[in-house]
Amino acid sequence: MSHRRDRREFLRSTGAAALAAVSMPVVFPSLSPALARMRSDKLRLGCIGTGSRWDGVGPNAMAFADCVVVCDADGRHRAKAQQKVREVQGRDVEAVEDYRSVLDRDDIDVVTIVTPDHWHTKIAIDALRAGKDVYCEKPLTLTIEEGKQIIKVLEETGRVFQVGTQQRSEMGLLFLRAIAIIQDGRIGEVRKATCAVGGAPSSGPIPKANVPSELNWDLWLGQAPMVDYREAQGRTRCHYEFRWWYEYSGGKMTDWGAHHVDIAQWGMGLDHTGPVSVEGTAEHPVAYVNGVPQADDQYNTATKFEIQCRFAGGQELVIRDDASDLGFDNGVLFEGSQGRLFVNRGKLTGKAVDELADRPLPEDAITKAYKGKTPQGGNAHMQNFFECIETRENPISDVWTHHRAMTTCHLANIAIRLGRPLKWNPETQHIEGDDAAAAWERRTQRAGYEIDVQI
Repeated sequence: MSHRRDRREFLRSTGAAALAAVSMPVVFPSLSPALARMRSDKLRLGCIGTGSRWDGVGPNAMAFADCVVVCDADGRHRAKAQQKVREVQGRDVEAVEDYRSVLDRDDIDVVTIVTPDHWHTKIAIDALRAGKDVYCEKPLTLTIEEGKQIIKVLEETGRVFQVGTQQRSEMGLLFLRAIAIIQDGRIGEVRKATCAVGGAPSSGPIPKANVPSELNWDLWLGQAPMVDYREAQGRTRCHYEFRWWYEYSGGKMTDWGAHHVDIAQWGMGLDHTGPVSVEGTAEHPVAYVNGVPQADDQYNTATKFEIQCRFAGGQELVIRDDASDLGFDNGVLFEGSQGRLFVNRGKLTGKAVDELADRPLPEDAITKAYKGKTPQGGNAHMQNFFECIETRENPISDVWTHHRAMTTCHLANIAIRLGRPLKWNPETQHIEGDDAAAAWERRTQRAGYEIDVQI
């Protein structure tokens, strides 16, 4: 791989990451010099997890790297991914079932991880230790401890790691513009943010079913407990529906919360810390005792909830399934000492936005908010990742800030599963005064799939 190392050194020495500051709104159809060069000498990519979400992530990554292998526990996904790579790259690639055979290859530089949430951490840690740079979809973790484990290994290995929270880079730059407005002081000191993230569906009892012949059910479950496969009328314990089972995900709290809580804490300047208290109410489709669902045959994540998170400086973050009674839909509402600002994937509104016509932001506002780089086009988040592979800088969605946002979401889920308030120490990163609740900072790992990182 010496030719790739030589190319990286050349690009670093020529300052490939230096991008010109621009005014808003911003449209950037061209590639940076570093990435333009990468088109003729691409990195080699392994894609781990090739379900429905990979249909977007995979081709985006293939704009900057040559995919040489796809991997999934389901043969149907592998076949679909092979066909997609054939369409994009014009050639066949290898398909494997076990991710370890991807990481064992010395010729792979980069991996994408687009598995169910409960697999993210172990694969990411193994990939970092194998010397790969990593792009992993959100939410990055299933537990608070997992975030600490990834950070420890990332700091030990010095790899580049981008989390797939594309709102930081894309969506018409609406979220990035909101951050720039806030950072320029246009709504004053932000004291409160409210996130509307939607609620999980309920399913009713789902019958046991035969495991599809193409699916390695044991491998798909990984660290999670061995249970019966269930499926009927589009409802299942597997694939996309994993989001509605706490064993594999965290419902909408971590699905959309991974996006909106991230933006909220970033906007409030709290993306390197956490709340000191978390409490709220919720409705679940099954009964809970000591945090454990009392039925194992149906979706179990919260269908409705309202969470209050308070920070040491007095700031408040509210996470709700629905905010229509407050007059807004899925998105983030910031409340500052000089005004309010609302942003979602379709709009950015508020007095501060209206005033931009007469008093535009400084030309470098976007660049400052975007860690000195410039987001470019509809594939900006992936491009940022590959630019940072060249420069060895932290991407815009780094693990440290994402871990803090996910910690808030995980604490919210712990609080509503146990039905009581929590006290959190953002310095030690532990629940205080409640040993039973603190036990939920981690999870039992099924034998053979353990993460061997001591915190």
